[in-house]
Amino acid sequence: MELRHLRYFIATADDGTVSGAAARLHVTQPGLSRQLRQLEQHLGVALFDREGGRLSLSRTGRALLPLARDLLERADAFRVAATFQAHGRLDRITIGAPTVTLTEVVAPFIVTLEPEDPIAAVFETDARDPVEALRRGADLAIGTARPQARYLSSALAVLPVWAYAPAGHRWAARARVPLEELLAEPVIALPQTFTSRQALEVAVAATGATYASLLEAANGTVAQALAASGRGIAIVSDDPRFGLVPLAIDTGERPLSIRMLAVWDGQHPAAATIGDFAQRLGVFVRERYGAPQS
Repeated sequence: MELRHLRYFIATADDGTVSGAAARLHVTQPGLSRQLRQLEQHLGVALFDREGGRLSLSRTGRALLPLARDLLERADAFRVAATFQAHGRLDRITIGAPTVTLTEVVAPFIVTLEPEDPIAAVFETDARDPVEALRRGADLAIGTARPQARYLSSALAVLPVWAYAPAGHRWAARARVPLEELLAEPVIALPQTFTSRQALEVAVAATGATYASLLEAANGTVAQALAASGRGIAIVSDDPRFGLVPLAIDTGERPLSIRMLAVWDGQHPAAATIGDFAQRLGVFVRERYGAPQS
């Protein structure tokens, strides 16, 4: 048994399909199926139930999955520790963050890194809390949920969630719009996996109101494109595009926003180095968006 077999097992269990896991792992579907069967033969157990072309974890697979995750985490920690001990520094840092955060925050920050800094790799973690991203292999995760005691965190920023209106809209000269007034307009929002949509839903639920009209867009760029074409008001945390006018969304207490945290494992061999990296990211974000609010 090799560690890659465990990675294949975990990826297939997480995705639920061999085809989806194969695409994520950049291997062929027949090759992945063959590797999974080899692992089962080596262990002498069936990890998956295969019925009618469907694949689901067996009872044994469900029992072994947490152990496989733990084993891979320890192997990754061992690799990082060895590299850190050999070179006295972290050569590579993997950052997990929501899609918009990667585009609007992490990517611009990567531009500022120096040659002696770790090489930054990223992956998207929409709908996953920071701890889940760390379990998936991130050294540093960005999210909104506060972590458990084992994990360390630092505040990055409070990112505004904007209502974007066309320049010719009757609200264009305003700085903000009350949420109740906004809900009376056609709203263009992102899927539930996006943090801006989650923040919006919490605020809407607090008012007891409902949407007069709701159109869901695949991402922030598409949402703004639809708003620019006159389809409604886009509710996103992205930077403005297409000449749209940003309006703060007044929820009664403070403008609608997302509190972003950087989270890392306090038991990581390079925890101090990652913490320094997180602090630098925080300085960059606060200069770009403003200091976190209480």
